[in-house]
Amino acid sequence: MTETATAPLTGKALLAKVKELSTLPRRERAKQCGYYTVTKNNQVRVNLTDFYDALLSARGIPLSPEAPKDGRGREPTYRVSVHQNGQIVIGATYTKAMGLKPGDEFEIKLGYKHIHLIQVDTDKKEVQPDLDSELDEEYDEDQEYDEDEDEDEDEDEDDE
Repeated sequence: MTETATAPLTGKALLAKVKELSTLPRRERAKQCGYYTVTKNNQVRVNLTDFYDALLSARGIPLSPEAPKDGRGREPTYRVSVHQNGQIVIGATYTKAMGLKPGDEFEIKLGYKHIHLIQVDTDKKEVQPDLDSELDEEYDEDQEYDEDEDEDEDEDEDDE
């Protein structure tokens, strides 16, 4: 349907030509630099998008990121939510980033408003026998401390 009339300028030649034609309108500059096509009806169509892309490339401004994405999946948000069934799922993106493998085990430590996952060495499968009592003590201490902070936050909200 369309044919390119001339090979468009690129690099330093494009920058020099654009500087030389600085008094002309942008469509005319693009046309003079070879960024146009001629249709079957002999109408000239200026391709500003390719012209601007070539200008940016000539000035050394990258148009696309260095590592091209494969277009699959989503960007990690580093947030999770509790599902209807009460489970929290940590996605494969995070486990791959940490170098985890299927079967890796973790010790779960509960605190007030937080959870710590501590990786258990594969050689040492035993967890401390009094772990449960330590967890209960930590939970109670944290709860008392954080409740005081919550009261301070409530007072701040009342002031507003």
